[in-house]
Amino acid sequence: MSKKKKEKKERPKPLFVKKNDIVVVISGDDRGKQGKVLKVFPKEQRIIVEGINFIKRHTRPSQKNPQGGIIEKEAPIHVSNVMVVCSKCGQPTRVGHQILNDGSKIRVCKKCGEMLEAA
Repeated sequence: MSKKKKEKKERPKPLFVKKNDIVVVISGDDRGKQGKVLKVFPKEQRIIVEGINFIKRHTRPSQKNPQGGIIEKEAPIHVSNVMVVCSKCGQPTRVGHQILNDGSKIRVCKKCGEMLEAA
């Protein structure tokens, strides 16, 4: 009589990037390219960046796309392969956190200390 062990549900690690952030790719085929974050997938630790990591999708004709054919679209990229670009100093930077006097938590640039706001 074996008891089943309950599996712990792992909470996704909080991401340092948010929608509309400007990020630069630091590894992979698109290294050095910049783009805006379009969508964030916290559970998979992935993001979709505008103009980065294009894939070709072969689609058959449908009502939405009556022509069909080969469509290029952005694929998700892992968050470890990008860095947030600071709006003040314009450099790729790591993201720190600061708690303000009113108790709210903000993201700050590790290089210049300026607050990071989503564009």
